[in-house]
Amino acid sequence: MQPTTLPHPQDADYEDLLSLWADLESGLAMVLGNPLVIPDLERKLRQYDRWMQDLLRQDADTALYLLFQLATNASVGYSALHALISAVICHLTAEELKLPQNERDSLVFAAMTMNIAMTRLQDELAAQNDKPSSQQQASIQAHALSGRLMLIDAGVEDSLWVNTVAAHHDVVPHAEGELMQWDPVDRLAHILRTVDRYAAMISPRKTRAGRTATESVRSIMTRTDGQPAGYDPVGFALVRATGLCPPGTYVRMDNGDVAVVLRRSATPNHPLVATVLSRNGDTYSPPRLHRTATSSPVIQATLTQDAVKIRINHQALLRLGIQADKR
Repeated sequence: MQPTTLPHPQDADYEDLLSLWADLESGLAMVLGNPLVIPDLERKLRQYDRWMQDLLRQDADTALYLLFQLATNASVGYSALHALISAVICHLTAEELKLPQNERDSLVFAAMTMNIAMTRLQDELAAQNDKPSSQQQASIQAHALSGRLMLIDAGVEDSLWVNTVAAHHDVVPHAEGELMQWDPVDRLAHILRTVDRYAAMISPRKTRAGRTATESVRSIMTRTDGQPAGYDPVGFALVRATGLCPPGTYVRMDNGDVAVVLRRSATPNHPLVATVLSRNGDTYSPPRLHRTATSSPVIQATLTQDAVKIRINHQALLRLGIQADKR
């Protein structure tokens, strides 16, 4: 059930905020794992959407920080977490693209439910060492259309939502007019497909570590045959929405120091960071706050979660970022 009062990020500690997002993920997992026995599934998902928007409205940078930490640390319950992260990024990207409200809603609900027909299988695939079996491959191939049918059976009447789920793995050529001139299903499916790929890249699985944020961005800016995709407004909107290096990711500065990204700035590749390690591996205590938009050093590369071996006090870093943003 949605909490009646959400604490302001500055008043809540890291564990409280993490718990709110974890509760939202848990509720979503329950719905996705049992869609045909949940009374009024659509109403329940709309409730979760309002909860998500409440958390984002209070402090989107803190929300992104927590979600990217969850994404890069968790592989248990992968499917629901992937759905939640995709929904958040779809919401932020929709705002950048200035989608109509009805399209934004259908897109977010499609993000939450795009893998509803393979929730348990997706969790299994994230944890198993072997490649998918032939039976698993068949389920993967069928899940988009099966998901559409499952949502209709559960009482969902939003045709844009269910048809976006059905089409989210279909490829539409970029050259056919401006994005907002596309058929709405093609437009939302392309946005969802882009977000889906990006969110999958940053999340670890049993068979591979999560990729860095810049590797993930490079992936969505490249066609499946490895060639550059050209200008795609969705990829650029996603980067503007989350930042080239989103809050919660680790970066190496051009002086050799290691930092944690705290908050986005008006320039996607110049966030507010906290330096936590020197180039010699010494810990900065307390961490050093640095605005990369106004002075050196600048970010040289993003790092994977497992590349940083020290214990991070995320609560202290979040408070540092929130206080700096008020100055």
